[in-house]
Amino acid sequence: MSEAKESDWLYEITPKRKLIELNFKEIWRYRDLLILFVKRNIVTVYKQTILGPLWYFIQPMFTAITFTLVFNNIANIPTGDVPPFLFNLAGITAWNYFSQCFTGTSDTFRANAGIFGKVYFPRVIMPLSNVITNLFKFGIQMGVLIVVYLYVIWSGTDISPNSNLFLFPVYVLMMALLGLGLGMTISALTTKYRDLSVLVGFATSLLVYFSAVPYPLSEVSEKMPEWDWVVKYNPLTQIIEGFRYMILDTGIFTWSGFFYTLTLSIVLFLFGLVIFNRTEKNFIDTV
Repeated sequence: MSEAKESDWLYEITPKRKLIELNFKEIWRYRDLLILFVKRNIVTVYKQTILGPLWYFIQPMFTAITFTLVFNNIANIPTGDVPPFLFNLAGITAWNYFSQCFTGTSDTFRANAGIFGKVYFPRVIMPLSNVITNLFKFGIQMGVLIVVYLYVIWSGTDISPNSNLFLFPVYVLMMALLGLGLGMTISALTTKYRDLSVLVGFATSLLVYFSAVPYPLSEVSEKMPEWDWVVKYNPLTQIIEGFRYMILDTGIFTWSGFFYTLTLSIVLFLFGLVIFNRTEKNFIDTV
């Protein structure tokens, strides 16, 4: 009789899970919920704002203008044959996708404690919805970058992408994996140490200057060779430099740096997934 009853269950929810588990079958089963969260994230962020989605365009443009004035016009940091504004906009576009994935994921448990405590669904859907939402924003900002790119070419500047352009999806994947991995780790830790959420904002604003976003990596090697390893071995630096290299054909690219960043991105993602899976079992008692 008990065996017959057990066979009637279609799904079984259990706290016992593998150390590393990303159940794609279950995520696919909840795909409608994932799409719903993505739509919610896109609509609610700029709802009841004056400019609305225009902020997707304004933020990278104004940041690029600021970097151009401060780092290129005042500090006289050269950008080679690439116009400084385009150079900065390319770096900011890549940086924004990572930083938005990271900051948006880093508060998953605290921000969604109410819904997590009432209904079951795969908790990893929340950070995944954040990454997909930011992919939409990244697409819009890439559109802005392409428009500026075409204008610069039309104005007579001789620039063009190189053969590494086929690596574009891989760079986007590495940014997503890094943002997810670090974000899920911080999200798990903030369930016990809430002051980490304050540190995230400070660390993100500081990390941009250690990731070669407003300057080329070659400038660090030339002017501060004793400290260039700090920037060089930052995986985000390799992503920013590689991103600009394939689009603008400027910067430093090595296959060793590429595979180093890809490997580290996967490792950090898996580590974050392990911490996330362990925390979701009992986080509701500490939040």
